[in-house]
Amino acid sequence: MQCPQCQNTDSRVLESRSADSGRSVRRRRECLNCDFRFTTYERVETVPITVLKRNGNKETFNRSKLINGISKACEKTSIQPNKIELIADELEVKLQQRNAREVNSSEIGEIVLEHLKVVSEVAYVRFASVYRQFHGINDFVATLETFKSGKEQLATII
Repeated sequence: MQCPQCQNTDSRVLESRSADSGRSVRRRRECLNCDFRFTTYERVETVPITVLKRNGNKETFNRSKLINGISKACEKTSIQPNKIELIADELEVKLQQRNAREVNSSEIGEIVLEHLKVVSEVAYVRFASVYRQFHGINDFVATLETFKSGKEQLATII
């Protein structure tokens, strides 16, 4: 690893620890030439995932765009930012485990809705209103009725 101070390539690792929910390793290093200490991160390289949009366009999966959308749905709710990160982590792992490198945006939206259904009813309806492109009150009512019947079915099973 190249020292940011003197560009020497010889360094020793002082400390290693898990970071980013176990998806990377944080290493504290010391340059053997100038004794400068610096931090590096080691991550697994993943294959990029292509998202097929509704309009036919393709774009690379963007985690920050996903987190931004979920965060907007969760505004002014009791959902903590770390829970949003966990939803994004689980979705990203699920996509990486698939054989296909292309995924429809509708599949991503449905996975997010499944997570939000458990976490917050308000966030679920907010996300669904944008993702499913609600055009009026009837769309909200239909979604709420579906949500309510799903809750009732779950209650009878338990």
